[in-house]
Amino acid sequence: MIEKLEMFMVLAREGHFGRAAVAYGVTQPTLSSAIRSLEESLGVQLVFRGARYQGLTPEGQQVLDHARRIVGEARALQDEMRQARHGVAGHLRIGVIPTALPRVARLTAPYLARNRAARVTVLSRSSAEIRDGIAAQELDAGITYLDGAGLGRVDEVGLWTERYRLVERGSDDAPLTWAEAAARPLCLLTPDMQNRHLINAHLAEAGAQVAPRVESNSTIALLSHVATGDWAAILAEALCEGFALPPGCVARPLTSPDAQHRVGLIVAHRPTHTPSLRALISEARRVAD
Repeated sequence: MIEKLEMFMVLAREGHFGRAAVAYGVTQPTLSSAIRSLEESLGVQLVFRGARYQGLTPEGQQVLDHARRIVGEARALQDEMRQARHGVAGHLRIGVIPTALPRVARLTAPYLARNRAARVTVLSRSSAEIRDGIAAQELDAGITYLDGAGLGRVDEVGLWTERYRLVERGSDDAPLTWAEAAARPLCLLTPDMQNRHLINAHLAEAGAQVAPRVESNSTIALLSHVATGDWAAILAEALCEGFALPPGCVARPLTSPDAQHRVGLIVAHRPTHTPSLRALISEARRVAD
């Protein structure tokens, strides 16, 4: 039953029988048979079918909500039993907003050092994708913005405060105001990214509006434009640490306003967490301290 529920969850996520079969690692007839068997066991139709997948029935949506809880509890039980034999040995899927990727090892490296049998997969995701991925149990945890991000029912641990820098060619690394930064020919992250929303809000707070001619969801693409000397970029401070900026470029602190936002670990709110998640949360609290 657990396996069938897992297949059903993958089908609901992929919205296509063929893609769901590939994602789960079975043939399409095997997946289709499992879904029909699940429907027969529960006595309800779960999926609208025509020439192709047409979505979940109302009963299917109810079953999906239960499936996520049941599968989550089953995974927690498996993790508990593995811990009883080998210590913390689970595999955690962690979604991380792009601006936090340079600092993610502050958490994962000591976690893995303390738990030698544990594994992590770090995935670059937007804040919305992290929220939805945790709700759908496609992610075990996330590192994202904690302030006003509509995170839903989650447990959170603050890790650090995000601040901002203007990156441009030159030798002057003195602070400058957001209004002064707005006068530069800016290249910025795309509007769908939460970091860009925050930057827009701080520019507006400084009484400035910008219409960048270059936008990208890749920091590397932005820095490649900055390297030409014709552009400047507003980036999170973490992206300017530990990684080489283009030659001849500086990262200047931004003031007026003194913008900052909390970034931290989030996990789904549950009465108990798996041993792996408990160990990760404990490590996050040590990092925060």
